[in-house]
Amino acid sequence: MTKITILIPVYNEVNTLTQILSKLESIDFYGLDKEIILIDDYSTDGTRELYKELNYKVLYHNKNMGKGAALRTGFKEASGDIITIQDADSEYTPEDLLPLVKIILDDEADVVYGSRFLNINKSSDFMLTHLLGNKMLTFITNLLYGAKLTDMETCYKVFKAEWVKSLEIKSDRFDFEPEITAKLLKCGAKIKEIPITYKARSFAEGKKISWKDGFAAIFALIKFRFTD
Repeated sequence: MTKITILIPVYNEVNTLTQILSKLESIDFYGLDKEIILIDDYSTDGTRELYKELNYKVLYHNKNMGKGAALRTGFKEASGDIITIQDADSEYTPEDLLPLVKIILDDEADVVYGSRFLNINKSSDFMLTHLLGNKMLTFITNLLYGAKLTDMETCYKVFKAEWVKSLEIKSDRFDFEPEITAKLLKCGAKIKEIPITYKARSFAEGKKISWKDGFAAIFALIKFRFTD
């Protein structure tokens, strides 16, 4: 393996995107070539103007379609042997990707999830509804698919490229997370989890996922258990 692709779906993150990119640039992923691809999901807060100051590949949506749709666009363009996802906000710590990538390089797993709950002391500011919702969705995942995950909804998922590129992802929004997890488990992918740090933000700070997305995730978990 010689190259890692980092996909960053972006929607109205003008205040945090530059900071995240700076952190990613400072990290040496074990000598791997680094490809960073931004997928702009029709930002309207000035983020699109910010790209003019940056030297990155940017893929544009001409309407807001959702995180899943943005990642579908990104997967098609990714050329790395390893593919990972980085949100454009400040909830996740890019340095935490290093041990996840190392597991892939050591061929200990096909996919690695960064779990916010393996060491809850590393996570902070969870809203109670989001904490309970995440745990419920992970429980349903384990029940339906015979898995032993602790954090199905995590953003930090690191893939061997051939696994994620072999899947047909249909979900447009936050139901991407249950869909890709369901399909990886059904295909027999070996998934390993590593604890990560996490600092949740509030809706006032720009958080976009809501209780409606929780119901969509439950529906997706049930649907993909019996289809595809």
